[in-house]
Amino acid sequence: MRVALCQLAVTKDPKTNLERARAAVAEAAAAGARLAVLPEATLVRFGRDALAAAEPLDGPFVSGLAEAAREHGVAVLAGVFEPSGDGRVYNTAVAIEADGSLAGSYRKIHLFDSFGGRESELVRPGDTPVVVGLAGLRLGLVTCYDVRFPELARRLVDLGAEAFAVIAAWGSGPMKEDHWVTLVRARAIENTMWTIAVGQAPAPEFRDGFGVGRSMLVDPMGVVRTDLGPDAAVRVAELDLAATERVRAVLPCLEHRRLRGNGS
Repeated sequence: MRVALCQLAVTKDPKTNLERARAAVAEAAAAGARLAVLPEATLVRFGRDALAAAEPLDGPFVSGLAEAAREHGVAVLAGVFEPSGDGRVYNTAVAIEADGSLAGSYRKIHLFDSFGGRESELVRPGDTPVVVGLAGLRLGLVTCYDVRFPELARRLVDLGAEAFAVIAAWGSGPMKEDHWVTLVRARAIENTMWTIAVGQAPAPEFRDGFGVGRSMLVDPMGVVRTDLGPDAAVRVAELDLAATERVRAVLPCLEHRRLRGNGS
């Protein structure tokens, strides 16, 4: 199937971001994609603006994404913020089918309280791994810092995921881009799993460090099939589940597991 990696530069204005998201979905559809994956925090750029911009999943932003999905016949995965009820927000991945219906959502479990960041000051963590049926795929959902935790990816495998979708607003800094590429490929290799990893593009008008680009489609052997580099772009690539079967026939590492406690 054809999957669109929609590497967007995100602003502090949800209306602008919705326009960019809708344009990306239209471009994905024109290139024959069945699934368009947008970054973490597509609703609004990270920071205290998330508190004011957060909305329920039937609010105007997700409704606008659903309208675009329905208009163009493309399933959509994107990052938004929901009110959490405790003065913070949930960092939520929302999955929308091609008919505009809500297929599911995932609230980020692991919060980025690292490298001087304190995501937990603004974001309330979720607690439930999610595999969602979207565009005919069972997608295991992973958000940004989550990718550093292999036990989450392995739990998604045990829940029946056929591919991973990793959405991010990865921060810049020493070794950070290298970590992103390495971790995405590692999750693909150790689980012999297609991995769709989409991050924000850098936005030069902001100096907050969010967004290094480098969105990738990685195959079950860890080969990077496409890499978008640093600039905002939409690129469509082929994901072939038959390749997963071929790889697992010669590399049955999931069958060879000896330690299975807590889904790991």
